[in-house]
Amino acid sequence: MITLERHSLLSQTISTAETRDAIASAMAQMPVHFGFEYFTLMNAPAATDTLIAPLAVTTTLPQAFVREFDELRLLRECPLAPMMKNMVLPLCWSCEAGVQEGRLLNFSPRLLAFLKRHQVCTGVAMPLYSSDGSVFLMRLDGHRPMLTLPELNEVGMLFLHAFTIFDRLRRQEPTEHKLLTAREMEVVRWTSQGKTSSEIASILSLSDHTVNAYLNKAIKKLDCVNRTQLVAKAIRLRLIS
Repeated sequence: MITLERHSLLSQTISTAETRDAIASAMAQMPVHFGFEYFTLMNAPAATDTLIAPLAVTTTLPQAFVREFDELRLLRECPLAPMMKNMVLPLCWSCEAGVQEGRLLNFSPRLLAFLKRHQVCTGVAMPLYSSDGSVFLMRLDGHRPMLTLPELNEVGMLFLHAFTIFDRLRRQEPTEHKLLTAREMEVVRWTSQGKTSSEIASILSLSDHTVNAYLNKAIKKLDCVNRTQLVAKAIRLRLIS
């Protein structure tokens, strides 16, 4: 498919998306069209973040990849995250020697071995800024030659187009459904301190079942997938400190 046809197809799919899931589905088509394997939209990591699972909004990366990446705490060794802070354009990178174009990043031996084992040796990422001050990253990852300059410009335009719609839909979501009750906040706060459901139940004189129910409600309200992501998002939203 020539560039014009590809760009028109993807732009139309993005433009007609009316939900966050539809945007995620549209962007998940990008890796195929550009020769990558995976797409990710995530919250931009802060200096204190150590895991990518709680940051991910949507990703097609295999669960095994994400789980092992976080178990090894490889986010601390990623040279891409700090570079993104001062960028507004997409960055294409490679962890393979002999790259003539783009950026050859300085990966740690552990991270380099991990990426090559999973055949993720080339990527493109772009920081995107919401009007409410939130910062996100969109990225494609896989194993292909470096993007040409026209391809990089095209990816940047599609990233910006998709994020504009995603951010509008995100900010239009009813906030009343995201508010946590005082008891839910209390349970989340104890969870952030490393307490188990049984320990929280003992502290608050509740049953384990009730504590888990509060946690599940909080997870649903904040659009999370697990307790780790719940705590990270609650901190990011300044619901807890």
